Amino acid sequence: MDAGLIAIGAAIAVGLAALGTGFAQARIGAAAAGVLAERPELLGQVILLIAIPETILILGFATSAMILLLSGGGG
Repeated sequence: MDAGLIAIGAAIAVGLAALGTGFAQARIGAAAAGVLAERPELLGQVILLIAIPETILILGFATSAMILLLSGGGG
């Protein structure tokens, strides 16, 4: 396979995951600010809900690494 196409595939995997994570965290962050203004005792749950979308980005990075390493396009 062409190394350029492999790199583009890996970049798309990370880029789309980052866009999805950013969109989700924007929505969750806005809602979390409202919740914490009314009920500050929910801080732990809010932190957990803000951290969950980050796993999407981590999975996108892992997918990108697998694309690069398994296809021989890592270097």
